[in-house]
Parts: sequence; C-alpha cells; structure tokens
Amino acid sequence: MSDARAFWNPRFASPDYLYGTRANDFLREEAHRLPAGGRVLSLGDGEGRNGVLLAEQGFDVTTLDAAEAGLAKAEALARERGVTLATAHADLEFHRLEADAWDGVVAIFCHLPSSYRARVLADVVAALKPGGVLLLEGYTPRQLAFGTGGPKETDLLYEPETLREELAGLEFIRLAEVERPVVEGRLHTGLAAVLQIVAQKPEEAAQ
Repeated sequence: MSDARAFWNPRFASPDYLYGTRANDFLREEAHRLPAGGRVLSLGDGEGRNGVLLAEQGFDVTTLDAAEAGLAKAEALARERGVTLATAHADLEFHRLEADAWDGVVAIFCHLPSSYRARVLADVVAALKPGGVLLLEGYTPRQLAFGTGGPKETDLLYEPETLREELAGLEFIRLAEVERPVVEGRLHTGLAAVLQIVAQKPEEAAQ
C-alpha cells in the first residue's frame, strides 16, 4: 500500500466529510477561468467537494485520489447533488498524467513532498492542452504559525518562487501568497497562509 493511500484511507473512512461538502472558496471564485464545458482533472480531490462543484458547473470532471474511501464519498456526493463525475484511483508518486489531455487541472490543498513534486508539476504542464488552465491553492510554510490545518512538515508546503520554477511553461495570471480565512470542515478552520495560482498554457504550445 502506498504511503498516501495508507495515510488517507483511514481518515476518509469516517462517515462525515472531513473537509465539508462545500467547495473551496478560491475554486469557487476562479472556476470561471476554466474553458467552458472542458475536460477537467481534480488532483488529490479527497472526498470530492471540488470535483462535484465543477461537475455542477458543466465540466467533464475526473477526480483523482490515492484513497478509495475518499473516491467512494466523492461518488456518493455527486449522486446526492445529481451530477456525474469520473473517478481515478491513483497515487501521484507513481502515476503519470496523459499529455495534452486536459482543458483544466485543479489542485486544491494537494500537498506533495519535494521528492516527486517537481515531476508531478511538470506532468501537469504537459497534461494541459494549449489554452488550458491550472487552478492551485495550497498552504505555505507561514501556515505553521497559524496552526489552522494542513501539513506540519515544511517539505510539504509551497513556496511561491519554487512553484513558479516547477510550473515553467505556464503563463501566470495570478501567483500570490495571501492570508485568508479557510473554513472547510473540521480540519481546515481559521485564518491561513496560502498560495494561490491561476496559470495558463500558451496557445502557441500547440506548435
């Protein structure tokens, strides 16, 4: 069993939704930047709240996670909301994304260790179609002082300039570190230090 699967499956096995069923605020604000009706991949989507929101907005959504327990809850939430989404059981440490396959990629609090994060983010750049959009929000190391959720290891947290380098090939519409209230279930609650990225793959990448 992979480390991610072993960590998340027991947590998602509880009947409640650990991070709630309401989608992330940053995603709600920025989803309009994704190509309308496009094919969107939500990475580390957990219990599916973000993928379900995108499905409700008419996107063709695949929600990817290492934990089967989370994907089962994502499917249940989609049924409850009257939408459909595809699920993909995969651990990003080993999984490779298909190139030029997605109109949008979403990564909300999908924290990866530096040992393979750069490779995954390079895969994200390659996986986007020309004109495709990445929406990403994650905690920065400044979050450790707030203690309101997220990883406790600095290696799993995001520095703006590091992600700018690891997402080389995209044009940044927004790359900003902000402090904002994050209230998402019982594990993300309170003022937080986050990195927000909106980036697009240039159309000329088709050449």
